[in-house]
Amino acid sequence: MATTTLPAMPQSTDSSDGAVDSRPPPKDLSHHLSRATKSRAASSMKAFYKYFAIPGIGQLAGGLPNNYYFPFDTLEAKVAQPERWKPTPNEPIDPPPVHQLVNSLSLDDKNSKAKATSSPLNQPQSQIAVPHTSHQPNPIRKIDLSSALQYGTAQGYPPLYYFIRQFTQDHLHPNCPYKGGPEVILTCGNTDGFSKVLTAFTNEWSEEKDWVRDREGLLCEEFAYMNAVQAAKPRGMNVAPVKMDDEGMLATGKGGLKDVLENWDFKTGRRPHLMYTVTMGQNPTSGVLSLARRREIYALCSKYDVIIVEDDPYWYLQFPSSTALNADRVGPLSRTSASSKAAITPPTDANTTLLTTGEARPSSWKSSGFPFLDSLVPSFISIDTDGRVIRLDTFSKTVAPGCRLGWISAQPDIVERILRITETSTQQPSGFVQSIIAETLLGPDHSGIETTKKGSLALPDGAGWKMPGWVRWLEGLRGNYERRMQTMCSILDDNKYLLKTGRRNSIATDEVDADEWSVVTKTPVYDFIFPVGGMFI
Repeated sequence: MATTTLPAMPQSTDSSDGAVDSRPPPKDLSHHLSRATKSRAASSMKAFYKYFAIPGIGQLAGGLPNNYYFPFDTLEAKVAQPERWKPTPNEPIDPPPVHQLVNSLSLDDKNSKAKATSSPLNQPQSQIAVPHTSHQPNPIRKIDLSSALQYGTAQGYPPLYYFIRQFTQDHLHPNCPYKGGPEVILTCGNTDGFSKVLTAFTNEWSEEKDWVRDREGLLCEEFAYMNAVQAAKPRGMNVAPVKMDDEGMLATGKGGLKDVLENWDFKTGRRPHLMYTVTMGQNPTSGVLSLARRREIYALCSKYDVIIVEDDPYWYLQFPSSTALNADRVGPLSRTSASSKAAITPPTDANTTLLTTGEARPSSWKSSGFPFLDSLVPSFISIDTDGRVIRLDTFSKTVAPGCRLGWISAQPDIVERILRITETSTQQPSGFVQSIIAETLLGPDHSGIETTKKGSLALPDGAGWKMPGWVRWLEGLRGNYERRMQTMCSILDDNKYLLKTGRRNSIATDEVDADEWSVVTKTPVYDFIFPVGGMFI
């Protein structure tokens, strides 16, 4: 009998290069867990599922339907090649051209013979197919409908879970300061992820039944994503807004985070121990929180023992061209923060990487392996010495919202508690979605795929994007959205004044023909700054 097993929740004690991981472990934050979450135990049924992946092991207890009775024989699609879209420069001192049509700049013509004016759907693509049955014995590499459409483990479909875990630990957050780095669990999108975080860390409160002193609070920006606020309020939470500037949440000053925490009115309930924030392309203000501001906010959260829930669906949509443009603007909506004003100074060291905000990336940090990822303002996880950051990621803005697929990154003990919540709620995201995304990213294992008389079900060109292709897809998407943003904002910028012409009798003279002159009145209709990230102006 084969002995391949699937670890339920792998935890690394060594770094990816084989060296001993000397980082300190994250803090124990279990005192913040809700009463229900503290009492949750592992699902006795789900505990056996990892053994069902072993070839030759059968089960009679789980109520699993026969996989040959699924009405789907294959799942096939044509997908874009990762080089479909043309990237834009990474540094804010080199903005891309503006005042040009989006279509003329969108397609990566060096990889495509198609004309720029043609439909994006006509560009080079790959045919992929998820087969019904793969004989690949390794569950981490096995992608087929027999496993994807069956009941599975709550952490996610194994091939996709391990891909996301590697991407998160090695490339997205390679500088996480605690031992082992963040663990991940797949979700049905960020709304689902935040709902589970609220369940894990807050107790429901009722004005009719509970003392005011027991009422829990949620910190958030004064302009916040309403779905998050609406998820917290029915639980009886006291939503506490924090003042903002062009970057996002303020750390200091009147109404800033320090002011709110230091001067908390305990007559309204407990001081909040949970903070919800959108730090990249903030919804709805478009701000991108600088690394310097993150350090200030994190220090306050560490002092007051606040867990940071970082909702980042727009993390890769950071626009360096806007940093340079906004630094030159004058008027009421000019850039106000110190980091923004200093953002456009070119580095003196050729090896220095500039972040989207114009800050220098710390020279001591490890590279993600990709210049594009290195240029982005990093997550709070990169400075999370305590293990108090819970990050919500999603495929909604990188693939499609209808996927309802995302993941949570946090210290392993927190993810383990959310795993217990998932086992008795959503269980795991859609098998259709997970398998087609896994096939797109990883490609088939041809040696394990069952063939027919017509040949392999997975065509040779569907080799999968792999990690470099996934990052290249994100880079091209950023490029297209940045060009669209620049085109739209340039049109808005050119038309933000109402012009009115006329004549004033008080300044008319007999020497000048009245038909030869007029007075032009220029009235501002609106003002804005070019967004540094996200999908909002």
